[in-house]
Amino acid sequence: MTSGLVTAGGGGGGKVMSLRLQYYVVLGGVTAVVLLACLRYTPTAAAVAAVGYGFWGNGDGASLAAAGAAATTVGGTGTSAAATTGGGGAGGGRSPSRVVIFNFGDSNSDTGGMAAAMGLNIALPEGRTYFRRPTGRISDGRLVIDFICESLNTPHLSPYLKSLGSDFSNGVNFAIGGSTATPGGSTFSLDVQLHQFLYFRTRSIELINQGVRTPIDRDGFRNAIYTIDIGQNDLAAYMNLPYDQALYGHGGRKFWVHGTGALGCLPQKLSIPRDDDSDLDGNGCLKTYNAAAREFNAQLGAACRRLRQRMADAAVVFTDVYAAKYDLVANHTLHGIERPLMACCGNGGPPYNYNHFKMCMSAEMELCDMGARFASWDGVHYTEAANAIVAARVLTGEYSTPPVRFASLVNSTAVPNDG
Repeated sequence: MTSGLVTAGGGGGGKVMSLRLQYYVVLGGVTAVVLLACLRYTPTAAAVAAVGYGFWGNGDGASLAAAGAAATTVGGTGTSAAATTGGGGAGGGRSPSRVVIFNFGDSNSDTGGMAAAMGLNIALPEGRTYFRRPTGRISDGRLVIDFICESLNTPHLSPYLKSLGSDFSNGVNFAIGGSTATPGGSTFSLDVQLHQFLYFRTRSIELINQGVRTPIDRDGFRNAIYTIDIGQNDLAAYMNLPYDQALYGHGGRKFWVHGTGALGCLPQKLSIPRDDDSDLDGNGCLKTYNAAAREFNAQLGAACRRLRQRMADAAVVFTDVYAAKYDLVANHTLHGIERPLMACCGNGGPPYNYNHFKMCMSAEMELCDMGARFASWDGVHYTEAANAIVAARVLTGEYSTPPVRFASLVNSTAVPNDG
């Protein structure tokens, strides 16, 4: 994720704030249109039912309870039935496939794709907390997607473009730092990531048909969970979506879509010069940015509702992470967060330690102590400590519509689609 918005001078002017709000409202619409575009050439719910795609069942609450009963609980220690090894072969067997996740996104969930694509030799302190070495993640440690994988007892996702050491048996991570939802807005925009997936799937099926053992079998593709977390890098208000194929049209039936967080609480946004502090709320966050973030999520949530109405046989879960991320600031002491509005790695010291021209990884970076608990790593991305808190809440389903746990999607064949 990059800055995404440039302002001129003070941030207290009504016109500038109005433009910011309009930007994020448009951005919410952009992301919503992207999701809808994924269904551009897919059949209606009635047509889908007619051709027999309805393996989700009737979507009642009892079915969800039965599916959830066998699933792992939050905390990263349990294992779902689908998290066992199995499948992965030519696709003819009846044994259950392992957990499979295909992730699409930007730097919030990039586990090393940008580093691999651009040949970047990222150095410490990136990755210092958990991995003790840089991995291409823009954080001091693990991301939310990493904690999601751990909760299912499945390995972290390998980046699609990582040529050495990749293991795609439990899925693929197509996320690339700096990516946009808008086609052409970045090298690896969402449409490119989608086509990378289609190439991966097509080649896998070709090999399966030849009797070759592949990392992911037919059932793996069929039962996979497709997670999407992208949109904050978009700058363009208009877009063209020339999709003629998409995830749903190629068998995807389980979608987990993330909204955006509390943008007004990011040190990057707070460090923008402003005339006065009238736009700050009681927790020190910018009200206008956060209002725009909530509108973004409202539009994205509405788009997901339309998708659920159209795709009667699919689970489309929208997860609004705004509340979970804002709580890191509002109730930071309860979470053990010492400096909720200050970047751990940056320049300038309190209150925000963010300087656009002297950022984290620069020669003049100012780094917090190893044991310090900050919410923000570099002013834009979160620390491992913050990601762990957000992931634990996201996994409960408390912030999702329909209110289902992530783990319940793994082995379920019936998920309510009426949220």
